[in-house]
Amino acid sequence: MTGRRRIRSIPLPRLLHRPVGAGALSAGALVACASLAAGCGVVPGATGGSGDGPVTVMTWAPQDTRATNKPGMPALAEAYARWVNSQGGINGRRLTVLTCNDKNDTVTAARCARRAVQENAVAVVGSYSQHADSFLPTLEGAGIPYIGGYGITTDEFTSPLSYPVNGGQPALLAGLGRTLADGCGPVTLIRPDTIAGDQLPPLLDSGLEAGGHAPSGDQRAAEDATSYDSQARQALERATADAAGRGCVVPALGDRTNTFMDSFRRARADHPEVRTATVLGSVDQTAIDASGGASGPYEGSYVTGWYPAAGDARWDPMRKVIEEEAFGDNRIDAADAGVQTTWIAYTVFKQVVESLGDGEVSADTVSGALDGGLKVTTGGLTPTLRWSFQDELAAVGFPRLVNANVTLQVVEDGRLVAAREGFTDVTRTLREADLG
Repeated sequence: MTGRRRIRSIPLPRLLHRPVGAGALSAGALVACASLAAGCGVVPGATGGSGDGPVTVMTWAPQDTRATNKPGMPALAEAYARWVNSQGGINGRRLTVLTCNDKNDTVTAARCARRAVQENAVAVVGSYSQHADSFLPTLEGAGIPYIGGYGITTDEFTSPLSYPVNGGQPALLAGLGRTLADGCGPVTLIRPDTIAGDQLPPLLDSGLEAGGHAPSGDQRAAEDATSYDSQARQALERATADAAGRGCVVPALGDRTNTFMDSFRRARADHPEVRTATVLGSVDQTAIDASGGASGPYEGSYVTGWYPAAGDARWDPMRKVIEEEAFGDNRIDAADAGVQTTWIAYTVFKQVVESLGDGEVSADTVSGALDGGLKVTTGGLTPTLRWSFQDELAAVGFPRLVNANVTLQVVEDGRLVAAREGFTDVTRTLREADLG
């Protein structure tokens, strides 16, 4: 999460319609064409696969930056393409996966989107970027669907060409807040001092308030800091201000959560006991192992996620693909929420292409199938997915949020395990939230 902070409310749904027919060029697409070094020789979204020809998609994520990095997402996308092509492709069509490093930068994110247009991608699949304001207008102008974004921005839940597979940060934080409301005294949230970070406090508070708890203390922090000693002390002071209840500290700093927890470990010895909690994406099993396992600062922490725990048998097909096509590729961690989201996004895309039979596979037909009510199953990793623009959460600014299920996990003996069986639906919590 990077970028300068500015005052911003949760956006209303975009007043936008997908181009009618493959030949329509919107103003946004014309701007994209003008920006391409090679110019536009084809109508965006009109090609990219027909009959038994190849199908091109793109996956992007930040890599090698000082903030959050998700190299496993494009790496898994490439492994998935190798696997599906070894099986004869999708309905006989070879899958070509383009990747792009958005570098946690608005300009580069927009450049990735323009490349998707230039390369005639029929979809952007299983990607991570916090700069939706930069890339979505280009995709929308070209009619290219965004399938299975990570859910890091609210724009992903408003754009009519976004098809999220999870509930993003809204669901994770609302679910975590509802859990903490029952057992925590004062709750302190440590989050990035960025535009995306500004959206987190009301989401956590929606869950806390649903459980009759007071709002959290909102504590901003630089997302690329190398130490959080002062922030850790402030968080502990807030969380232990009420001696009547055990406080809770919630770091949500993406990859920098581990840096915060290292500072927190040193500072907590001078304060009363508190509990920690966070969301998947800010911590995973690899981070827990690296921080000391059962003797580390995450022991006893609650963690909300979108999917079953990494050891669940429902992930076996993904693990098999990783073993066969990416064995030894240390960019791919099967327990990483980004890798898992990419797997589910490609599962969705495969079913979309299969639903088109022998017909043309283009950006227009892919989004048309999704808008037409196609139901997609994911082997139990999510509920059955189906997208409509005016869904249950449209009234609070999330018309594309169709999966508000979360799982609750806990760190026990250094392992991230299920704290509660099955999924918890936080649709009602979000519907009643004050997100203005």
